[in-house]
Amino acid sequence: MKKFMQKKLNQKGLTLVELLAVIVILGIIAAIAVPAIGNIIENTKYNAVKSDALNALSAANLLYAEDQNAKDVTVKTLVDGGYLDNKGKLTDAMTFAKSANNVVSISGNTAEYAGGKKVTFTSATVEIINTDKTKGSAAGDKTIKGAVATP
Repeated sequence: MKKFMQKKLNQKGLTLVELLAVIVILGIIAAIAVPAIGNIIENTKYNAVKSDALNALSAANLLYAEDQNAKDVTVKTLVDGGYLDNKGKLTDAMTFAKSANNVVSISGNTAEYAGGKKVTFTSATVEIINTDKTKGSAAGDKTIKGAVATP
């Protein structure tokens, strides 16, 4: 029992300097990691809005396949008609147009995706949205713009 007590008394803990060094290192790591994680989150939210637009374009393609003469197609029309389950971050007023070569594009209001940042779709097709390489974390509002669609 005496040997056990002596071993316990001889053990040393961390000194104050060692403890401060660990805290400083953790603080530096946190200062580097927090902004990087914030950018990843903003980029993900931007990509989610683009995904919502792609889903809406697919739904509009279905509507146009069923009704070749459809006019004034909006996100609200797609949701009310059962072509789109959830509009996501898109606004009800966003409109769709079908060109002479049967390419459907989305235009209209902006969609907010993160902390007041917005993305505007102007005659954007599936191809235009898929080739967009813009980072959502970049400063300012974004515009995904294609050629002007002719109804």
